Amino acid sequence: MTHLTEDLRSFLSASPTSWHAAEEMALRLAVKDFTPLKMREKWGLERGKSYFVIKGGSFAAFRLPSKKPEQLLIAAAHTDSPALKLKPQPLVQKAGMLQLSVEVYGSPFLPSWLSRDLGIAGKIVTLTGTSGPQEHLVFLDDVPLFIPSLAPHLDKEEGGGPTTAGLKLNRQEHLLPVAGLGKVSHPQIYLEKWLQKSLFFDSLLSHELFLVPLEEPRYMGGGELLASYRLDNLTSCLAALVALASVEKMDEQILPLVIFWDHEEVGSTSSTGAGSPFFSDLLERIASFYQLPSEEKILLKERSSCLSIDMAHGLNPNYESKYDPIHHPLLGGGVVLKTSASQRYSGSARAIADVVKLARELNLPLQYYTSRSDMISGTTIGPLFASGLGIETVDIGLAQLCMHAARECISCDDYLALCKLLLHFFERKR
Repeated sequence: MTHLTEDLRSFLSASPTSWHAAEEMALRLAVKDFTPLKMREKWGLERGKSYFVIKGGSFAAFRLPSKKPEQLLIAAAHTDSPALKLKPQPLVQKAGMLQLSVEVYGSPFLPSWLSRDLGIAGKIVTLTGTSGPQEHLVFLDDVPLFIPSLAPHLDKEEGGGPTTAGLKLNRQEHLLPVAGLGKVSHPQIYLEKWLQKSLFFDSLLSHELFLVPLEEPRYMGGGELLASYRLDNLTSCLAALVALASVEKMDEQILPLVIFWDHEEVGSTSSTGAGSPFFSDLLERIASFYQLPSEEKILLKERSSCLSIDMAHGLNPNYESKYDPIHHPLLGGGVVLKTSASQRYSGSARAIADVVKLARELNLPLQYYTSRSDMISGTTIGPLFASGLGIETVDIGLAQLCMHAARECISCDDYLALCKLLLHFFERKR
């Protein structure tokens, strides 16, 4: 295994939620001489310096050129994944068991969450003494929960025969994890007391907590594959981050930038999603530093390009009929170009040609993904970014199996190819 794939495993283990991922990326760049910025403070930028900024579960980093930038090279992805989120007052007591009520975040493949060890991770806001509200990131993995599946003996048609309808999960009734046995007299503070075992505070004000699969990232097969939760889309985030931090041959008028948004899985309509002004505010502050007038800011966007990086549906050999007979990427086949006539993926002929040229210069293989013509494809932040900013954008990614499951799978060689392609993207000449 290479140091890059080992680094990916470490990153996945440390990033159970979007907030943890943002903090982990900050730690990685801080040791690479990137300076932290805060959205709520004035920025004192310097030419030739590198910076990063966190906004909730979203993250951006950039390297300022020595001269006024004439082009932005942007790699964009998202930090969130489909999951199960705890409700505000989660405790449910039934059949002598303590359970937690959840709601579905995004579109997870629900059967994959059953009968497996689950932790709790996310953000809480607390009060202690006379100080104001304090935010904390938490990851509770020492007392696992599990969502009990129904035994097949009890899942039969009337008359005793096996069911033919397949597993049907009611999101309200069938997804409550078991937290233990017994009964509590004050259910409204059950979660608070549980959290106080790991963190000192007086009272819990609010929380955003998710169930998290606890199985560690692991190499599969002969080591060619990597399986983990949240490969979609932390794989893309780390590849772009590694590329940005590794840039050595930086053009003096090109500004390389990465931006990773939260809430893509639920539509991006939040203060930290791709539909928010996070990127436009970031760009405005950079433009102000270089004293770019309005027309030059427009010209800068027109000359710029963005790679929207997200995962692609790798060919599942057990369900070949679900794929286009030609445009079905294989695990181990290289980086994937994703296209859609309905613009659910971004990419003009010119933008796609640019990626093809970059890959050819590195002698890297490329694959194409287009969904079957009788099926609706997924979508990414690419079209939202392109339409909102007017910046030429193309969607790329890696082939994966088990998308949106609690355990996904990619090719290690594909990840290395993506890292190489993104570094070449940032280091190219105008």
